[in-house]
Amino acid sequence: MDLWFTNIANYIVQLLMSWGFPYFWADLILLLIQWMCVLAIVVLDVIILIWLERKAAGFIQMRLGPNRLGPFGIFQTIADAIKLMTKEDIIPNKVDKWIFLTAPLFMIFISVMLYLVLPIGEGLAVVDLDVGLLYFLSLSSLTTICVLMAGWGSNNKWSLMGAMRAVAQMITYEVPLILSLLGIVMITGSLRLSDIVAAQSHVWLIIMQPLALICYFIAATAELNRGPFDMPEAEQELTAGAYTEYTGMRWALFFLAEYTNLVAVSALFVCLFLGGWHGPFLPQWLWIPVKTYVVICVFFWIKWTFPRIRMDHLMSFSWKVLIPLSLLNIVLTGFGIEIFAWVRGL
Repeated sequence: MDLWFTNIANYIVQLLMSWGFPYFWADLILLLIQWMCVLAIVVLDVIILIWLERKAAGFIQMRLGPNRLGPFGIFQTIADAIKLMTKEDIIPNKVDKWIFLTAPLFMIFISVMLYLVLPIGEGLAVVDLDVGLLYFLSLSSLTTICVLMAGWGSNNKWSLMGAMRAVAQMITYEVPLILSLLGIVMITGSLRLSDIVAAQSHVWLIIMQPLALICYFIAATAELNRGPFDMPEAEQELTAGAYTEYTGMRWALFFLAEYTNLVAVSALFVCLFLGGWHGPFLPQWLWIPVKTYVVICVFFWIKWTFPRIRMDHLMSFSWKVLIPLSLLNIVLTGFGIEIFAWVRGL
């Protein structure tokens, strides 16, 4: 069963080559097919996650959540999607039109491109880059520019203020997020995500890097602008933050990108700390989705449990707490590697 996807990919390449396509073009067409499959999975996943978060929020807050459309309200998200697609697309007169229109497109494009290096099983990544982790972190940081484009292009002081808050927060928490992962690179000796997962065949890195796990999870929550770190979208102060002037499907693209990034960051967490595709009983390609949904549920639980943190406290927490802890983790990891090497040499 684990070889199904590999066999299907090989069959498609051989079929295209039998039709006269050179290997380069057959491989390129396969890459496009894989990318379209990723896009379809992302859209379906977001529809499920929106419903799941609403039900989780209802349970935590002792209310029902969606319960009208379909059993357990499962069709509510589909109804919302239809509503957004039929809403009027309003473009204010004074906006910077090209920046305003392209910001949501760049946002969702970057979010989907993150999935190209995430392995769902051994040999089951769309592109298994030898710098996959660096690619993921570099590309995900570009969403900061998209948020700034949305706020600046809207020509609205509330939008610009929300965008500046978001940019300041995202840049601040990118530093401890990246530093927290250096210990994993030191242990595994690779930036390839498949190699990092393969190194956890006996011991998951959650055992060897608990401090890095805590720093990564907190920094990732702030990077995603999810509660309790969602101050850039504090509706009591900034209405909808950088997205205030967006309507209909343009606003929905930002919303879609937020959940797309949530799944990608959770899947990366699984690959780095929870053993990736390693696990008993279930096939390899099923373990990463199962673990990813568990991590996502933890994100839901935290968002709907804790109140928002004040903006100055939020920023100082990164510089005064998370970054020193991330640097301490690097030092401890280095000592641990040297001690382990010394013990093995005895």
